[in-house]
Amino acid sequence: MSTETNPWEWSEDTWRGRVNHVRAGRALRPESWPGGARCAVALSFDVDHETNELRDGAQSIGRLSQGQYGNRQGVPRIMDLLRRHDIPASFYVPAVVAMLYPEEARAFVAEGHEVGIHGWIHERNSVLPEPVERDLQMRSADALEKITGARPVGIRTPSWDFSDATLAITRDMGLLYDSSLMADVDCYELHLAGENTGVVELPVEWIRDDAVYFNMARFAALRPYTPPEAVFDIFRREFDAAWAEGGLFQLTMHPHVTGYRSRIWILEALVEHIRAKGGAWFATHADIVRHAKAHAD
Repeated sequence: MSTETNPWEWSEDTWRGRVNHVRAGRALRPESWPGGARCAVALSFDVDHETNELRDGAQSIGRLSQGQYGNRQGVPRIMDLLRRHDIPASFYVPAVVAMLYPEEARAFVAEGHEVGIHGWIHERNSVLPEPVERDLQMRSADALEKITGARPVGIRTPSWDFSDATLAITRDMGLLYDSSLMADVDCYELHLAGENTGVVELPVEWIRDDAVYFNMARFAALRPYTPPEAVFDIFRREFDAAWAEGGLFQLTMHPHVTGYRSRIWILEALVEHIRAKGGAWFATHADIVRHAKAHAD
């Protein structure tokens, strides 16, 4: 560990070591998508519910009720939309949420969707000691398997947070993929200290996340600043670019954010736009990763 305190005092070994600890390897854009599709569409939902409040040891009744809205209103609206359009999606569920709402978690799997790891209680894993982070990640997988009957093959870390140990833990668990990092628009190999881990990254981006446009903190200066029409335009342009490139369009949403009557139309209109464009393969993150890994250039 370097004793140099300021970044401008770091040795080359220090700053190179930090940059190269977790790094994107080979891009995994397949030569073609199933059924001759032009591009792949990966819709995902982070089902945080009450854990956004619980993870910090807080107990605001108002914030907890907002999380409960995700279960009572957000998820049913989203599931209805996916059902009507016959679209599979990936749901990333903290273990505590799955234990609070086991029927909800089981319904995801029963209707053909994927359930992935999203922490134990949406904890900030980058501040945890490695043994604690490892234990929570493994217990989360066990809890999701016990509740849904399906062992998760992928992880999205809470808040897309990553510690120095996260990738090693994911590799050691034998998980197929992570979906928390942002080095590309296509799937890619994840390297740890220069070595390919065998874990594939299906990248996210804050641009393609509903929460950054609509989040509000009552006692802070965080207020929604983007109208729904503008959010739809951003998501549509991201898809159109992916379609033009023959690549991957990935989107992250939250039931307590998108699942409102004045916002669910964004997802509905986006799906209709994608269908009208044609040539899109809707699939879970796991199925997209499997295809990309098997058919990369």
